[in-house]
Amino acid sequence: MAITTAQPSTQRTLVDWEGYLSLPEDLTHYEIIDGEVKPLATPTLKHQTIVVKLIEQLGSFVNAKKLGRLLTAPFDFVVRRAPVRTRQPDLFFLSRERLQDWEQLQNQPRLEFAPDLVIEILSPSDSYSYWSEKLQDYHALGVPEVWAVDIEKRAIEVLAREASGYRTVGWFSGEQAVASQVLSGLALTPAQVFSVLDELEQGGEG
Repeated sequence: MAITTAQPSTQRTLVDWEGYLSLPEDLTHYEIIDGEVKPLATPTLKHQTIVVKLIEQLGSFVNAKKLGRLLTAPFDFVVRRAPVRTRQPDLFFLSRERLQDWEQLQNQPRLEFAPDLVIEILSPSDSYSYWSEKLQDYHALGVPEVWAVDIEKRAIEVLAREASGYRTVGWFSGEQAVASQVLSGLALTPAQVFSVLDELEQGGEG
């Protein structure tokens, strides 16, 4: 089976593995949940501003230490093939160890192994069940560490993977250093990340 549309009134697009591999190349911002293609909402400017700030702050640390690569959505991580389930984290870090086959990996449109770190910018519309389900998928994939960036609270939660699920390392705000186990030695505070919002509100260049 390639791609089928169930119930025209609901416009649900269902795919199996072969159908997923055949999706149009211009369809990029989506996740597949048990075979159903679910387009992702267009991010707000505030969301994108924080993404760029994180790239700036974390990217300089990762590059200076030659730790690996920090990358952004849209990019698929395959949780499982049957039924097809994929996720597109806002940002993800791949360590140098996981990129040993970089020559082969750099042209891949998807990966079937876990990144070392996933960073998600929370949306006010995200329900607890939606976030819990996403964490379950990252756990199944084997992601060692997940950050939940809450713009409204101006706080960052760090979650570490354990056998039964994710353990909260802590919520960090203000001048508290974010305690990353994956990016050891990182000196980053939520105040540094969210300061860009104040600069924009005050008419600065950010």
